[in-house]
Amino acid sequence: MTKYIQLFIAIIFSTSNLHAQSVIDLGQTDQIYSTILKENRTINIYFPEDYNSTDTIKYPTIYILDGGIKEDFIHLVGIVRYYTQPWIAQFPKSIVVGIENTNRKRDFTFAVDNLEFLEKEGFKKESFPQYGKSAAYIAFLESELQPYMENKYHANKDRTVIGESLAGLLASEILVEKPDLFSKYIIIAPSLWWGEQKLLHESKNPLNANIKNPLNVYLGIPNKDEDIKMYEESIKFSQILKQINNINLCFDYLQLELHATIVHQAVYNAFKKLYPKK
Repeated sequence: MTKYIQLFIAIIFSTSNLHAQSVIDLGQTDQIYSTILKENRTINIYFPEDYNSTDTIKYPTIYILDGGIKEDFIHLVGIVRYYTQPWIAQFPKSIVVGIENTNRKRDFTFAVDNLEFLEKEGFKKESFPQYGKSAAYIAFLESELQPYMENKYHANKDRTVIGESLAGLLASEILVEKPDLFSKYIIIAPSLWWGEQKLLHESKNPLNANIKNPLNVYLGIPNKDEDIKMYEESIKFSQILKQINNINLCFDYLQLELHATIVHQAVYNAFKKLYPKK
């Protein structure tokens, strides 16, 4: 099932009492059933302005893990649209795929033996009633969503993923375990504390073994005074990434941003750093 994503703008003419309403098409929403996740998933899709289903042009694709309409889809699409305007042309016109969440704590965290570590991280165990199913979610991305986009729409294999916080943890896990799923990683304030930093401790060897093609990775973190532990974990992760031959790392410390405000500015910065203007 497909429906269009529309923004409605009402213009009120005070002198004539006439009301005019116009519609701006932002993209469309597809509903797809995942046999891996055993549930329907909502996928929001933005197409470049001159996208034509009858053309043979293939476009790079940007996947937003927190990609619901009420999450990061609309404001990040605005950045993509801005940067791909012909008078700016920071990077190629791209399709944006926003994956709406159903249970992000379940989908974005890998399996752990227990949740004893949660309390020292400031969380109650009951705040994670479901968790540890990231392997299934990654399989959904690889075996269902990416083929869906590339078979139904003009999406090529130049793929970028954007993830922040728990979604940043998932993007980091994909980078470590399945790096060739994407060619560019935008990882923002990742929750590397999950599982007592297991991903951080065990990442170097899998990274060296798994990476076959050169990757561009952006790692953005907010002001360290808000969460010094996240800052230190991200620094360690960046040091590991710098040692991997096939990774081009852009590390970005956003001192003026907090965890709650970092996404928009970090993605804006990431596009400039990953696509340096010639």
